[in-house]
Amino acid sequence: MIKIHNTLSGQKEEFIPLTPGKVKMYVCGPTVYNYIHIGNARPLIVFDTVRRYFEYCGYEVNFVSNFTDVDDKIIQRANEENTDATTVAETYIAACKADMEALNIREATHHPRATEEIDGMIQMIEELIAGGHAYEQNGSVFFRTRSFDGYGKLSGKNIDDLISGARIGVDEDKEDPLDFVLWKPKKPGEPAWDSPWGAGRPGWHIECSVMSKRYLGEEIDIHAGGEDLIFPHHENEIAQSEACSHKTFARYWMHNGFLKVDNKKMSKSLGNFYTIDEVLARYDGQVLRMFMLSANYHGPINFSWDGMEATKTARERIMSGYALLGEKRKTASDKPMEATFKQAVDERIAAFEAAMNNDFNTADALTQLFELTRICNTDITSESGTEAIDYARDAYDTMADVLGLIIERREERPDAEILALIEKRTAAKKARDFAAADAIRDELAAMGIVLEDTREGVRWKRV
Repeated sequence: MIKIHNTLSGQKEEFIPLTPGKVKMYVCGPTVYNYIHIGNARPLIVFDTVRRYFEYCGYEVNFVSNFTDVDDKIIQRANEENTDATTVAETYIAACKADMEALNIREATHHPRATEEIDGMIQMIEELIAGGHAYEQNGSVFFRTRSFDGYGKLSGKNIDDLISGARIGVDEDKEDPLDFVLWKPKKPGEPAWDSPWGAGRPGWHIECSVMSKRYLGEEIDIHAGGEDLIFPHHENEIAQSEACSHKTFARYWMHNGFLKVDNKKMSKSLGNFYTIDEVLARYDGQVLRMFMLSANYHGPINFSWDGMEATKTARERIMSGYALLGEKRKTASDKPMEATFKQAVDERIAAFEAAMNNDFNTADALTQLFELTRICNTDITSESGTEAIDYARDAYDTMADVLGLIIERREERPDAEILALIEKRTAAKKARDFAAADAIRDELAAMGIVLEDTREGVRWKRV
């Protein structure tokens, strides 16, 4: 029985899917205006692990995670780089996917982009207007926040308190300072789409509601994201989705806690702002993944280089234990596995599952990998048989796969060999031999090398 800390109730609740054996899960993805940072890495890793555990438990998971590819920040970046918003979005989506591969994040079932779902957004806005929940004013469309009785149920915010704190003059087109934008009129130099209210673009909140509805339906099991999205983004998603469908939008809301750096808020002004690329230049992506899983997901986590170094050492201990089993198997006998050893391994698996069932407690789940390593180092000897060794290796593989950890050592190839393969791939692409180019990319991926095609050329990193 899986229990989830549901932000909506503030309690741990037994997970009961809408459809037996299936999970419909939506995770808010990044706004692609820059390289993603380590704060973005946490939800990517956490909710990928949640998905992996559901699949381990036999669920069919429809996992949707979007890219916000139209936004003020993207437009600003395009202006700064003297290019267009589409180019900026494409560049950083490619960079994000490379980072996700380095962190061993599985591809989503669907990775929708906001710009590809505009028609659905216009349709939902029209339905909200028809239902009296939204109104048009001078080319903008706003949601009537007071029209939705349940507003504030996710964040716990009282609408009267929000009213007292609102800035009345923030937008003269609003009927009420609490109303939020669904559609923005076009400004010079900005991307725009035709609509019944004139050329413009959608507001941020409506994007996720529409993408979730298209790929998962009006009701979903789990909606997830960072704690910073609870208000106003997720609160507004609930309001507009439920005002439109008159159904419960999401049954379980999961939010990961904030990330700090050296016990301070991550900030460029403090010099403690790190992109994933900057971390991967110093550490394997697996070290960052293991670090993020070392704490309870809905609590805070403190990033530090000392913490990363300690995680690297801890990961090495697990990898060494796993490698040692492989070495011992080469000379192992056919001696049957002892019942006490099997029981000890089974207890580790049971404890691992208990930890994951308890609101995906990856910190305690990781402990079971270390415990398994300790047991194997003690009990697997030169006299052990292949049955015991294989049983232990299967347990390692099971736990590592759920956590998304790669524990088998890869042969590290020299940089010159990697660069030569990259050059060969580039030549194949120029010759339009895409099958050969893809084969080389796959060969590099098997070596633990992730490629990213950028405007400046090919970037690569070890994972």
